[in-house]
Amino acid sequence: MKSPTSEEQLDELLSRPTPGVIDTLRDIDGDLVLLGGGGKVGPTLARMARRALDEAGSSAKVISVSRWSDEAAAAELRHHGVETVSADLGDPDSWAGLPDAGAVLYLLGHKFGSTSNPSITWWLNAVVPGFCASRYRGVPTVAYSTGNVYPLRPVNRGGSTELDELGPVGMYAQSCAAREQAFAQAAERWGTPTTIYRLNYAAELRYGVIADIAQKIAAGEAVDVTMPAVNVVWQADSNAWSLESLRIAGTPAEILNGTGPETLSTRYIAERLATHGGWELSTEGEEADTALLSNAAKCHALFGYPTVTPETLIEWVAAWVRAGGRQLGKPTKFQRRDGGF
Repeated sequence: MKSPTSEEQLDELLSRPTPGVIDTLRDIDGDLVLLGGGGKVGPTLARMARRALDEAGSSAKVISVSRWSDEAAAAELRHHGVETVSADLGDPDSWAGLPDAGAVLYLLGHKFGSTSNPSITWWLNAVVPGFCASRYRGVPTVAYSTGNVYPLRPVNRGGSTELDELGPVGMYAQSCAAREQAFAQAAERWGTPTTIYRLNYAAELRYGVIADIAQKIAAGEAVDVTMPAVNVVWQADSNAWSLESLRIAGTPAEILNGTGPETLSTRYIAERLATHGGWELSTEGEEADTALLSNAAKCHALFGYPTVTPETLIEWVAAWVRAGGRQLGKPTKFQRRDGGF
């Protein structure tokens, strides 16, 4: 694949369905509803689903639900055949009017500002999932979660697996663990086939850990290497895996880590970006012995390895930032070790 040089090319790559996605969505009985579809992941995920259903010859709808504060984003999705519904999912009265579904992807969450506004964090991450679970009881569901529910791990021991105990650090991670339990209880109580998809970190050219680091280097700012290592995955691969996760949804809920196989040094990412971008690099801090890391071997065994390597992604991001490509302005804050976002 060539490096995308426009947002049109980038979004086409991020929404290109795999054969596994096409086969998975061909088998759903009804429409696909994405809840909280206006965020970073939702638009290309919805477009991938629509393209997959079209290639499968299915007339099922893809319906993306959000407040749609950005009407241009909603209009762009409609242009690509995705239906949009405007709703405040934080309002319990909004759920009864939502469309029925043959499958659901739950993307809603609150991360940034979680420390300064704890009540909205707990409401959106821990209470609202119960509204979803009740409204769509019995409907196959993939609930997005995060690797933040795991504790920091010694770098030399690799990432946490789905069998490891949780150890959420900070309010955001704790509320996400509560979200998981709401969906797990729904799976048991109502027989709702469920996959809890723990993602960290999705990356593309407009946001993600690699883009965060590239922007700092390009601006002449020091890169903090205290968080010594990360996992990343090309967002198109994560999109595909989360859609294919409908195939493994079960009762009790299936747990699946979604990320790349590499444990990537933060310093290494910065050095490679500086080389590709022709920038001077300065760093600050000293590498800690622990990091937030996930082991996604189970996911790779089910759905295959990522199609874009970290080295390719680093090269693409450097070229994008050097050319002044648009950024979404939503930093990951992956450097935070205290869970405060």
